[in-house]
Amino acid sequence: MERLIFHVDVNSAFLSWEAARRVKLGEPDLRLIPSCVGGNPDKRTSIVTAKSIPAKAYGINTGEPISMALRKCPDLVIVQSDFTLYESCSKQFKDICRKYAPEVEEFSIDECFLDMTGTGKIYPDPIKTAHDIKNEIRDTLGFTVNVGIGRNKFLAKMASDFEKPDKVHTLLTDDEIKQKMWPLPVSDMFGVGKSSAKRLNEAGLKTIEDLAKAEVSFVKLLLGDKIGEHIHLLAQGIDESPVTSEEREAKSYSVVTTVEENIVTYERANQILLGLADSVATRMRSEGAKAYCVSVKIRSNDFKNQSHQVNLTDATDVTKEIYETSIQLFAGLWDGKTPLRLIGIALSNITRDSMEQMSLFDNAGREKQKKIDETMDSIRTRYGMDKIMRGSVYKNSMDVGRKYKAQVQNSIKNSNGCGDCL
Repeated sequence: MERLIFHVDVNSAFLSWEAARRVKLGEPDLRLIPSCVGGNPDKRTSIVTAKSIPAKAYGINTGEPISMALRKCPDLVIVQSDFTLYESCSKQFKDICRKYAPEVEEFSIDECFLDMTGTGKIYPDPIKTAHDIKNEIRDTLGFTVNVGIGRNKFLAKMASDFEKPDKVHTLLTDDEIKQKMWPLPVSDMFGVGKSSAKRLNEAGLKTIEDLAKAEVSFVKLLLGDKIGEHIHLLAQGIDESPVTSEEREAKSYSVVTTVEENIVTYERANQILLGLADSVATRMRSEGAKAYCVSVKIRSNDFKNQSHQVNLTDATDVTKEIYETSIQLFAGLWDGKTPLRLIGIALSNITRDSMEQMSLFDNAGREKQKKIDETMDSIRTRYGMDKIMRGSVYKNSMDVGRKYKAQVQNSIKNSNGCGDCL
């Protein structure tokens, strides 16, 4: 039986949900004027999280600072985020989807996959059914969605990203794949990030068709064996991943912060890294996970991004170990001069194996650190995250960052290297 998958995606979700609420109250429709969802425009940490089509016409982009958006459009209407509203709207539109499909996978707060395979006797016309779902959401809840129809999740996702808003698109046949998807640039392909797209483009693979027709060995050489093979199959319209209503386990954990005042000292950076390491490690431990890979990301005041990562021999969930690894990475990443506006930590290559081997970090204090983590987790679970903060780890680890920075600088000096990687 050939698979039939729908992908339902809310158009400009956060803005649409706020607009729908205001329209019900008799207020102007935010979707028809230059508007966006963001934070306080007086704070540099505020960014555009969603925008209207009229705002897009001014060149306003999701993720850019509110201050920059206001320079492009001084009359821009800015509304605050309301996650209680978002969660409610998300549940409502997915409940409508569950009326039609036996299996619904929540892909994110504003999109989901519907497995319609085998429903032909109930819904003989898939395109009509997609319109019925789209129209019921619009007429009942007051906001619009796009519905993509494909023979797998990837094609359904790609189809839903075609012309918006309030549309139904299909990628069901080989001819449709060749005519609608293959001419698109590889950067438009779901699953291909900026760095991968750049590598593909530099190698002469400009379109999805170029990627699909390339030798798989060549794509593996560019992107790595696992990712290369996966992306190559997707470009050909091949995707065997199932639609599942089971809650998915996180494949990575990350946390970033944009600071009110530039980071200009290692002391301040290490203090922030401690808080980030504490936050992300606590969240990871709550799900019984450990990480083999730690990475640090920074963004300078001129919006240039850099990151370093390191693979550990043994997985860890210990805050102190994650923190000290992070400050080592940061010391080799930052020149100590360029002001920073953002810093973040990501933990990946996740395992939930309860078996624990001897670790690189093994020492007399490791078990003590694990007990400290357990105690803090227990207090925070009972009384809240803000009731207990770390201090000793930061104080005792300051010299680690200074020492490692000196080692990196000395190594670069002796080798005449560029210092771009550890």
